[in-house]
Amino acid sequence: MPDIRRVFAGVSGSPGSVPALRQAADLARHHGAVLMPLHAWVPPEGDLHERKHPCAELRQLWEDDAWQRMRDALDAAFGGLPAEITTQPVVVRGKPGPVLTGAARHPGDLLIIGAGRRGLLRRLGGWDVSRYCLAHACCPVLAIPLPVLAQHAGHGLRGRAFRRHWLRATTQSADPTTPPCSPVPGAPAAGTT
Repeated sequence: MPDIRRVFAGVSGSPGSVPALRQAADLARHHGAVLMPLHAWVPPEGDLHERKHPCAELRQLWEDDAWQRMRDALDAAFGGLPAEITTQPVVVRGKPGPVLTGAARHPGDLLIIGAGRRGLLRRLGGWDVSRYCLAHACCPVLAIPLPVLAQHAGHGLRGRAFRRHWLRATTQSADPTTPPCSPVPGAPAAGTT
């Protein structure tokens, strides 16, 4: 493998993104590279609706929420920013696939993503970020499979409830004596608008 300088990790808050983030940190530590956790977001109603009816306050609220998701994912994976690694979290507005492949495009970049769930609906709906990244990336891509528990959590309403609340439960089960994630450079402070 060529010299790795930056390790990008897709952060979405899904059960698959936390193991991918941990693997990215291990590889960054091993190669002396910079860890770049990246969270991509789009407005709830989509870009077209937001462009038709722009609202600066809502846009700021959505961006603050995206930074909070980044902090929650870092807390779930490491209990804060990982030690002994240069970490530069990034939050970008845009669809996850194009944002991830656009950011990790230089020599020395490595992109690590969660492999996601398999299924007919995901393939037909075009929701599979991992497939997009594997097909369009200009750098090496490592797809980390879902944890065994997440794979066997079930489908339907029970499976949806598990996937939806997985990150919250992981964050709450962390050591209560550990302080929450320290402020991310360039990110707004938690609870501010």
